[in-house]
Amino acid sequence: MRFSPQFRSGARAVLPVLPGVVTFGTITGVAMVGAGLSPWGAVAMSLVVFAGTAQLASLQLAAAGASLPVIFFASLVINLRFALYSLSLSRYVRHAPRGLRIALSYLLSDNGYAHALARFAAHPDEPRKPEYLLGSEVMIWLSWQGATFAGIALGQGLPREWSLDFIVTLTFLALAAGAVRDRPALAAAVASGAVAIATHSLPFRLGLLAATAAGIAAGIAAERWTPSPSPR
Repeated sequence: MRFSPQFRSGARAVLPVLPGVVTFGTITGVAMVGAGLSPWGAVAMSLVVFAGTAQLASLQLAAAGASLPVIFFASLVINLRFALYSLSLSRYVRHAPRGLRIALSYLLSDNGYAHALARFAAHPDEPRKPEYLLGSEVMIWLSWQGATFAGIALGQGLPREWSLDFIVTLTFLALAAGAVRDRPALAAAVASGAVAIATHSLPFRLGLLAATAAGIAAGIAAERWTPSPSPR
């Protein structure tokens, strides 16, 4: 099979981000098995969902006993950013065939979006942008799925007494810690964590919704009270 120069260029351009993709994918694969999914179920989830954060959130909520509507709603909210990604990229791919646009929407990822947007802004006259985007997205997808499958195989070979389901919690703690970079984010993290602990015993896992609302409210309040930097 021969690929266009634009496709190959897009695939090569995302090579620097692949180590992070592989690491996160491997952790996600191990976590899915540790959370109780069968190997084939984990493979199916990786192929169908293809959204690491949403996959981990779903596993964490399922392990906590959340209802299916809560899991669905949480995953939907987490993945709403992809609708915004698609809108911002639509002007570059609107003339592509429908089948290609459908493939691009499924393959869209955080890393692929960030790279493509920066590339297209820096080279507005570059031809055949959909093929360039497809090359970068396919490379990321292949790396993610390969790493996830490796994590699933690795998780199957580890002893059950290691409590691998806790990997999901540790991963989210690491992601949350990396996202706390200013005062509003810190306020949201502290408020949601405190409310989650205080409301842990509520029925139907309503504490999760209460913690989410508290985090949003605290972040908005802190943002409004944080003074803007004075111009020099």
